[in-house]
Amino acid sequence: MDIAIEPSRFTMPFLIQEYENMLDLLQEVSTSWLNSSTLVLDGLRRGMMEPYPVHEDPPGVTPYEVIAENGKARLRYYRAVGRPQATPLLIVYALIKRPYILDLQPGSSLIEALTKQGFEVYLTDWQPPMRADAWRGFDAYVNQDLHNSVKAVQAHSGAKKISLMGYCFGGLLSTVYTALHPETVKNFIPLTVPYDLGKQDIPLSQLTTSIDPELVVSAYGNCPAWMMKLNFTSMSPVHHLFNKHVSLYRNKERAGFADTFALFERWMNSDVPLAGQIFRELTKELFQQNLLAQGRFGVGGQRVDMKNISCPVLNIVGEFDDVVHPQASLPLVDATSSRDKQTLLFPAGHLGVIVSSSAHKKLWPQVVTWLKERDRPAARRRTVPVAVSTSVDTAVLQ
Repeated sequence: MDIAIEPSRFTMPFLIQEYENMLDLLQEVSTSWLNSSTLVLDGLRRGMMEPYPVHEDPPGVTPYEVIAENGKARLRYYRAVGRPQATPLLIVYALIKRPYILDLQPGSSLIEALTKQGFEVYLTDWQPPMRADAWRGFDAYVNQDLHNSVKAVQAHSGAKKISLMGYCFGGLLSTVYTALHPETVKNFIPLTVPYDLGKQDIPLSQLTTSIDPELVVSAYGNCPAWMMKLNFTSMSPVHHLFNKHVSLYRNKERAGFADTFALFERWMNSDVPLAGQIFRELTKELFQQNLLAQGRFGVGGQRVDMKNISCPVLNIVGEFDDVVHPQASLPLVDATSSRDKQTLLFPAGHLGVIVSSSAHKKLWPQVVTWLKERDRPAARRRTVPVAVSTSVDTAVLQ
């Protein structure tokens, strides 16, 4: 039997072209890696400065004014476009990076999207702590700074109650605040919140469960920015060292991709110190002992009782979150006493729920509808559609 043998596609011209493509890839990745390393060094420079140079943050998309300063919380106000909704929205950002990821670019800015839907948006722009702020713990950040910021929102807007949304560590602060001061919160939206920290596969626990916070605090006063950076980089070292640069090479012809990549890289290197006392409390009492989920966490002499949260709760969880594992966020709604509560499980990572195009097309319209419905009198509310119902309503968005 004759066997037909196809001419090999590995001809000399093909091999030469593949060799040239590989050289081009290596050159582009090398250049991107060097640029990224420069941003890392610049981020470390900023993180070691006292005070931290917040004026070096890139300008945002949405105009704002600073209406109050309370301790380390500088309160921004973003005016609604058109007729404003009745209830103002306060976004509590995390303490560990700068907040411009929320207003990075037109079309992918969460703040821009919310103001265009008529929300009066307020944002806590946390000022990075200096060594003299090492004493600041949950009590200072929640019962002083955040509580005074809520009062400032009430005075500025004229509203008796506010909607409160907290992102990541900011969501943890918001959860504690809502449990301690429920009389001020009309609606609560925890966003990728590390609530139940007893799950050992949570990436953040890799460092915090093995570190001695007393050693860090005694040596530095605060947890240094470089240590915060190291913790997050160690979660996905291959991505930071290689994969993201290959992605830039493969998408270099896409309009705007390189600009977005550069802005995102700048934000990834905006790590700031964490005040010594709150680092101690976070590490010992939450990550190592999981006291909040057990109902044994105390702030300012008060136990943080999650059953005090009786307002409407919308818990947003990233299904592929590699920073805060979904299993750390999902139990939050069950811990509250709210009768109007649900979880939105969205197929995105920790940042994807904020900046991805799919989140802006599918997730945030649901959140906007949920908030607007709760500004209606109860008799006039329409049901917001959800995909799956359990003991606590859970919507799985695709």
